[in-house]
Amino acid sequence: MNFINVRCILLALVSFFSLFACLHSEDCRTGMYPPKGPTFKRNVTWYTLNLDLPPNQRWTHVIKEKKAELAAMIQAIKDLANGFFHGKLLHLVDKELPLIVDTLPYPFNEEIKGIASVSEVPLGEVVLFNIFYEVFTVCTSVVTEDVNGNIYHARNLDFGLFMGWDRKNQTWTLTEKLKPLVVNVDLKRNNRTVFKSTSFAGYVGILTGIKPREFTLTMNERFNIDGGYVGILEWILGLRDGMWMSFLTRKVLENATSYEDARNQLALTKLLAPAYFILGGNQTGQGCVITRSRIDTLDVWEINMKLGRWYVLETNYDHWEKPFFLDDRRTPAMKCMNKITQANITLPTIYDVLSTKPVLNKLTTYTALMEVSTGRLESYIRDCPSPCTPW
Repeated sequence: MNFINVRCILLALVSFFSLFACLHSEDCRTGMYPPKGPTFKRNVTWYTLNLDLPPNQRWTHVIKEKKAELAAMIQAIKDLANGFFHGKLLHLVDKELPLIVDTLPYPFNEEIKGIASVSEVPLGEVVLFNIFYEVFTVCTSVVTEDVNGNIYHARNLDFGLFMGWDRKNQTWTLTEKLKPLVVNVDLKRNNRTVFKSTSFAGYVGILTGIKPREFTLTMNERFNIDGGYVGILEWILGLRDGMWMSFLTRKVLENATSYEDARNQLALTKLLAPAYFILGGNQTGQGCVITRSRIDTLDVWEINMKLGRWYVLETNYDHWEKPFFLDDRRTPAMKCMNKITQANITLPTIYDVLSTKPVLNKLTTYTALMEVSTGRLESYIRDCPSPCTPW
């Protein structure tokens, strides 16, 4: 096949997906809350995680209930990973990851060992599940302030891009396998809530969390050549160091004492891969997107009422650059936020924004809503029935 033919095919594919995205986007949704209808799959079950227990026992009761679902998810990851690097990734998983689990920070390493023991899934495969978020995720997070100074934080967690398209059901394989593992967790010490999270059974890091009356935190992947599969392989081979993003977010939620403390930790800690940290506080103006490389903080984009910036919204692209034209969730999300106006912003109206295609898409596993002043965390497992954008 010559260069001209390849170029024509690529241009045709680009045109097709551009047309597909346009046809399956929509005007801002309204009246979607309380969650109902075809885009609402079910509520998320709550569990308590006792941080006073030894780390290898903390997840036992959760994993016993989710054992079959966790095994199915990890098998799906293995099936898909087998096609990358001629199966070398799975070889490394089976041979190397069990040996280097102790290099992970405490208590994450011990929690992972406990999960492997209870689930009877090989240790290396549980480690793989805990680092797989680093690749092919597309998310939308927003922090906003209402006219009374109340701070709200919400997100869609999208996962599974290019992870096995099921043509019959028009779904992504890993996205659907992940939905049964979504759990709400109340992490307690001395019988008092330290923080709450929407997470996945068997996943010890944190992607969405709230420290009641202090701050809220979500993390989005930052598409960059310095992350993804390359980063995972280099870490397995001992060629790069730093902290996994979701381990850092959990550490911050457990230990940070204020919005400012959390912001500093997120900005200064060396990472294993680039990331966006979306942070909300408990006072006016406390909301920001921290754009990180592995080493440096490139930008802190904050709510600024003097500039009329009453919200910050992040997908997976630097806010000062245009998003990839085949994956523009930012523009419709901001259009809907502006249409609502600051005077009418509430968690229900934010849910409407996150229910608008393509902000809601075939990759969306859950929507989470957080209100820091009350410690409120709501989350809902989502569906996006066809016609719906694949990302």
